Amino acid sequence: MQPIEIDPEMSRLAIAEACRQFPEFTGHASGVIARPLLRGFAWQVEWNGTPPTGQPAWEFQNAATRAYKRLAKIS
Repeated sequence: MQPIEIDPEMSRLAIAEACRQFPEFTGHASGVIARPLLRGFAWQVEWNGTPPTGQPAWEFQNAATRAYKRLAKIS
């Protein structure tokens, strides 16, 4: 499977959008990444330092990846 080219500006916008919903993660995420799997991709947030744990971190990651997919028009 070919890797997805992540647009840095869209990644920044997606993280900023997620940070508006979850301000406690402002400054902790550096961008959205797509790791190839056998089928499809695992969409994740790349963290600055140790990734946070817990449900809010998962919700933040989900918000950021959904925002990136919407901005990049990826279904």
